[in-house]
Amino acid sequence: MGWLAHAFVLGVILFIAGTGIPIMAALNAGLGTHLGNPIPAAFVLFSIALAITAVMTFSHPLPSKDEMIAIPTHYYLGGLFVAFYVLSITWIAPKITLGNAIFLVLIGQLLAATIIDHFGLLNVPKTPVTTARIAGLGLIVAGIYLARKPIISV
Repeated sequence: MGWLAHAFVLGVILFIAGTGIPIMAALNAGLGTHLGNPIPAAFVLFSIALAITAVMTFSHPLPSKDEMIAIPTHYYLGGLFVAFYVLSITWIAPKITLGNAIFLVLIGQLLAATIIDHFGLLNVPKTPVTTARIAGLGLIVAGIYLARKPIISV
């Protein structure tokens, strides 16, 4: 597979993953509403995810205990962020609408990604913030805002 085809396939996978985020949020928010609590809804979501990844691990075994211990501790904090996201979106989305919740998540993602890229945090390649990049981010934020802004009827 050529570089362009490979990049296209990776892009499609990430696009599909992106469409899954609001679907997951809506499904888990609905589950949390039906259960009357976001915590059991998150538990169900993580239980299903654990079962799926456990099955997948049979074809891709985990590293040894020594390899796991050698990994810097902060890399394991991703689980904390996943749990925080799932619990917060499950709890808040039914209160402010899914679209508004995802709007705020997207703004947070853009800001965090810009800071991480600019400073090369967490071993990602540095991508400096430029005026053009700030303008582009501003346009994205404005577009998301306009897409979410309620229409005022006269």
